[in-house]
Amino acid sequence: MPGENELFSAVDALLEQVPSDALPPPVERRRLREAAGLSQAQVASALGTRREAVGSWEAGQREPRPPQRAAYARLLEGLAQRFPAPPTDAPQPPEARPLPTGPASDASAMTNHENTQPATASAPAVPVAAPRPATGTGSTGGSRAGSRAGSVSVSRGPAVKKTAVRKAAVAPEPTTAAADPRFAHGPLGVLDGDGFLYCAGGLVLECPAGTVPELVEWTLTEAKLGASRLHRSGKDSDPLIVLTAAATARLGLPERLEDRRSMRLPEDHKVVRQITKATWQLTKRGFGPWARIYRPAQGQQRSCVQLAVLPWDALDTRSWGDAGQLPPAELARVLAAYAARVLTPRGSTAVAGLELMTALRPPTRAMRDEATGTWVSGPVPGSLTAAVDPAPPEAPDEHPVVAALFPRTHERTPAEVLDEEAFDWIREPELLTDGECARPFAVGVDVNTAFLAAANRLMVGLSGPEYVEAPRFDKTVPGSWLVDLSGIELDPRLPSPFTPHGGRPEGPAWYATPTVAYAAELIDTYRLPVQLRPLEAYVRRESGPYLDPWYKHLAEAYKATMADLGVTADLSPAEFLEAMAGHKSVDPGMAAVLSAIKSTVKGGIGKLRERPQGTRYRPGERWPALERPTWRPDIRAAVISAARVNLHRKMLKTALATQAGPAPTGSVVFGEDALLPIALLSDCVVYPSPGPSPLDVLPYDAAGKPAPGTFRLGVSPGMVKHEGTRELFWAVELLEQRHNPARHIKGDGHDAADEGE
Repeated sequence: MPGENELFSAVDALLEQVPSDALPPPVERRRLREAAGLSQAQVASALGTRREAVGSWEAGQREPRPPQRAAYARLLEGLAQRFPAPPTDAPQPPEARPLPTGPASDASAMTNHENTQPATASAPAVPVAAPRPATGTGSTGGSRAGSRAGSVSVSRGPAVKKTAVRKAAVAPEPTTAAADPRFAHGPLGVLDGDGFLYCAGGLVLECPAGTVPELVEWTLTEAKLGASRLHRSGKDSDPLIVLTAAATARLGLPERLEDRRSMRLPEDHKVVRQITKATWQLTKRGFGPWARIYRPAQGQQRSCVQLAVLPWDALDTRSWGDAGQLPPAELARVLAAYAARVLTPRGSTAVAGLELMTALRPPTRAMRDEATGTWVSGPVPGSLTAAVDPAPPEAPDEHPVVAALFPRTHERTPAEVLDEEAFDWIREPELLTDGECARPFAVGVDVNTAFLAAANRLMVGLSGPEYVEAPRFDKTVPGSWLVDLSGIELDPRLPSPFTPHGGRPEGPAWYATPTVAYAAELIDTYRLPVQLRPLEAYVRRESGPYLDPWYKHLAEAYKATMADLGVTADLSPAEFLEAMAGHKSVDPGMAAVLSAIKSTVKGGIGKLRERPQGTRYRPGERWPALERPTWRPDIRAAVISAARVNLHRKMLKTALATQAGPAPTGSVVFGEDALLPIALLSDCVVYPSPGPSPLDVLPYDAAGKPAPGTFRLGVSPGMVKHEGTRELFWAVELLEQRHNPARHIKGDGHDAADEGE
């Protein structure tokens, strides 16, 4: 029998055969990442690879190769030390069980539903699988005979018994195992009038609560709802309960809010009194369409539930379409998809867009004080950590900084205010050439999530403004610059990139860094006889790509949702146009998610310069938004500036690619054969075209590839899609009436400015 030394030698030899970069099983890889609150995109960025590669590693479809393999193994090893696997005998969340679909289910459908026991507030959450009903519109209120196909009746006595009311129309969607057992049932639920809570993955829980305080208590103790933080130093998302009209009535809430100005329940309403009596609190916004009910945090333990009241218009139709009218199970699917890809809804999509910035880059983190050895709060590098006042030209008219400099009736000039807004420009009709007038169509193309694309790799200020006189322009320094760009003359058939209205500047004006950098680019590229000499500037010495995680997160959400609608990155231009023509009808629920994602982008950027709200505000006073680190009008201006000059740059590249002669030198004037726009609105460009398709007008070669730097059809942010086609004479008539054809070229009655991305 071998001795101890020989056995140890054999073990050592066996260990030497195990590679140093051995990886855990694919399921464990995903568990570790989700436990740390990391996205696949974050892991991919750290390892210098693509998100799809990380997904394939976690799915077991592929294995990482050097040099990423060793780094990936090190990451997983570090995560395993921080987030060890739970013991195998740990209690597991109950699984959803599919309803029987054979003859037995038909028999059980005749079970008497009237013998159920009354609800008790202490009853545990019982998951019951329910199928997703066919997509369609319908009331979320009392009677839903058509929408409850496949729903479940649950006895509410001490011994819970499940019986099927009706045979399942479709099989329930599978639920995915949650990495965090605290949130085993997903981020949210939609409550109907019968006490059923519809959750992600087709799961249905029995909710016994009869009052709002009981609902809050049950949600926090039994429902297992919520979502893990997106950043290790961030906060978990609070559970969200969406109340249908029937659930609203069941909980004693009114059908509609009488106070249409403040949009909240009065302080003496019985539900508000119930909340106060149960020692719960409401935020300063009170009980409105989006209500937060909480108790002060005890250490790291949060006790907060969000309520969204559908009959009070919690889901704005401008962002969510008709999602508020969907049956509960389908609405739960839609909202859960948004929560998984973006963030658990917590108000308007604009609020979600702003909150997502903070969730991905929280202001503070726990740090060990070397002197005392205790943990203290410290800043997160690259984040916005404190509220700062804007420079005077960056501030809106209501800001105290402006009130201290100008009287209330003063209208600031371009030399006094930073005016970085999206394009709204039309060409003078007399500047249309004979060749353009001979083309029968006006074709509009629209940039996908233009503001999101502009945020990619954009350097923005992280600190407060610093005033500088007669500065030397540096395109790497974020800030606002007072400079005269009126000497840069462009083709009169083109808009100026320096003003939202497209007119040529008339003298010194304030511009964000991307606009001035583009002016320097034009001067250098076309050898213009102009010198760039800023007179003043407000610069920010500390800077970084603050919005990069936000861009990556929302870009992935956008592309994933488009893929659900049949529009993917591997389509040819013709296939892309065909897929886009009917993508919203593929899955109306996912179309609502897509609309919400686009509104999240636009609204999030807008919230960076939130103006005062409410009847109590007086001009010159501070308002609550000013105390947020994310109240940053300079960052909003930089994003819009970058989006506008990106659009203008592609228009020039398109003109160069379509004219027969060489590129202009000493001026930015093109030949009559160059393709130039006739109208712009935000991210929509309208061109005269020989045919009705974008492929008839955009410069694509025979192989289906676009000319470098021009507009490219595709699904990714920054690429373009077909906005609409009308007759050219229709567009010319609007130009003559001083109206913008880009606003209505879609032809569906919607204002393109409202749908800008």
